[in-house]
Amino acid sequence: MASAVSTVEEPVEDERVAKSEPVITGADRVGEVQLNHSGEEDPSRDQTDADQELAGDDGSSQASELPRVIAIANQKGGVGKTTTTVNLGASLAELDYRVLVVDLDPQGNATTGLGIDARNFEVSMYDVIMREVPMEDSIEPTSVKNLFVAPATIDLAGVEIELVPAFSRELRLKRATDSIRDEFDFVLIDCPPSLGLITINGLAAADEVLVPIQCEYYALEGLSQLLRNVHLVASNLNTKLEVSTIVLTMYDARTRLAVDVASEVRKHFAGKVCRSIIPRTVRLSEAPSFGQPITVFDSTSRGAVAYRELAKEVSNGAPKRAG
Repeated sequence: MASAVSTVEEPVEDERVAKSEPVITGADRVGEVQLNHSGEEDPSRDQTDADQELAGDDGSSQASELPRVIAIANQKGGVGKTTTTVNLGASLAELDYRVLVVDLDPQGNATTGLGIDARNFEVSMYDVIMREVPMEDSIEPTSVKNLFVAPATIDLAGVEIELVPAFSRELRLKRATDSIRDEFDFVLIDCPPSLGLITINGLAAADEVLVPIQCEYYALEGLSQLLRNVHLVASNLNTKLEVSTIVLTMYDARTRLAVDVASEVRKHFAGKVCRSIIPRTVRLSEAPSFGQPITVFDSTSRGAVAYRELAKEVSNGAPKRAG
């Protein structure tokens, strides 16, 4: 039944997306006023320092040096963080980069979405953070060549409380990640939909932040708070941290709202928004239930094509490291 639905829906979306999907020009710049979530200008609010840093001065980009540790974060739930982590990771692995997905979400969706059963491993990210077990002991291979995962279990839910009295509690993940980062080209950290201690650990361990933004009405809701937290972490825990990338997700070109939201985000965050847009498709929604990234589940689908293009854009042709 699922495949019958997808064969009806996807060709219609393909045609519409080809006609109306917006393309980044690199010419838009951030104005002096901050936009509210309805797209109107709000002259009563100035941009924060974090907003100004995120906006950037131009759309130019260059290949960043490997390895790269990227936190995928947005405290708003349901915006495609885990979907982006899993499928971007698989697409980077297809490009022959060695990729580690670190699952920091107690729901463990990135873990199951990559086909890892909680009954088949003994060490999880809970043990790495709370018991300081070496991170290499937690890493599990996936069915995708070059793609590995440090899995999560529901035990992570207690970390927020258990970490409170812990010494150097914000840097537990950074110490663990530093010990293995040279073994991978990309480390993608799937942060939970919150701004608690687990997410702070993810931000402290990362070099950069990728923010998925859903192409719906509340797209920018809470984003300013995330940017402030990134700024605070950069100021106090991790001076090299920056928001490097914004990805538009769940894009449905059949709705005027999605087109307007995409245009607004591009206008507000000019040089940081990826050209690649992730569409809303049935196949992307189905893939996790089979424990596969979209590139394996349906390698020719629009979702797979979109994430492959995103991987090319994020990696920006960075040369593979020897060995």
